[in-house]
Amino acid sequence: MKAKTLMNKIIIVGGLSACLLLGGCGAGQAADATSAESTFAAQESTVTPTESTETAETVSTETAQDKAQLPDGVYTAEFSTDSSMFHVSEACDGKGTLMVKDGVMTIHISLGSKKILNLYPGLAEDAAKDGAVLLEPTTDTVTYSDGMTEEVYGFDVPVPVIGEEFDLALIGTKGKWYDHKVKVSDPVAEGTADTFDLSTVEDGSYTIELTMEGGSGRASIQSPAQLAIADGAATAILEWSSPNYDYMLVNSEKYLPVNTEGNSVFEVPVEALDAPLTMIGDTVAMSTPHEVEYTVTFHSETLESAESGK
Repeated sequence: MKAKTLMNKIIIVGGLSACLLLGGCGAGQAADATSAESTFAAQESTVTPTESTETAETVSTETAQDKAQLPDGVYTAEFSTDSSMFHVSEACDGKGTLMVKDGVMTIHISLGSKKILNLYPGLAEDAAKDGAVLLEPTTDTVTYSDGMTEEVYGFDVPVPVIGEEFDLALIGTKGKWYDHKVKVSDPVAEGTADTFDLSTVEDGSYTIELTMEGGSGRASIQSPAQLAIADGAATAILEWSSPNYDYMLVNSEKYLPVNTEGNSVFEVPVEALDAPLTMIGDTVAMSTPHEVEYTVTFHSETLESAESGK
């Protein structure tokens, strides 16, 4: 058997040598027929793996793109960085609030202090150029597990893709820009579990009790609040305990007060009942305006018709 195999190889090599000679490649190339045979065989054997690799890369890219295409809504998502000096507040458990509207993704993160002054979605060298549009901070109040609160800087960061690293430069109190890689992952839609189906409620005017978390605890929203439901969509009339709120942000949309006297009153959309909803109120009670993040939950078991009083 070994002798037969050897003879076959000799015949193949001889055939390749003859082809090279007939093709005018020269005697030197004919002498390398065995090497040519080996090279040809090696190239032939790698065709399928190369195609498989390309297919795998294509599938991987498409999968990543599909993951980035989230339905419009509000999510809680992980926010990780390449540095222990740049991270979200410990009170936030490594997470931020991801808002998606018209396919555009933005995550609001509350950092660990006020030492980072600006962020830039890109590289540090571009952030330092004239005309660069920087991300400005908000002043967030975070609450730790022991009940202590702290004011820190927060940022609304554009998110180009979910589950993959992207560039985010920062500048601190030393006035120097630094490059960093960050990643947003594991988005979980707010109110996806055990939420109340608004489409089951008849159109009309209602009252509903709410609870609110966040801020310093000095301001509150009146409860119960008025709730209008039409075609499965709800709008709440929220009256603050203070006249010093000049606007609210809900899902990145800005809402102005509907009154000019007394405590600040706003009409804002309510996406779900029995689910914590992120709302930001801007207060002018301090020396400079401050955006403060709150979590508001509307409780469906307290929903009552305002028309019948039942």
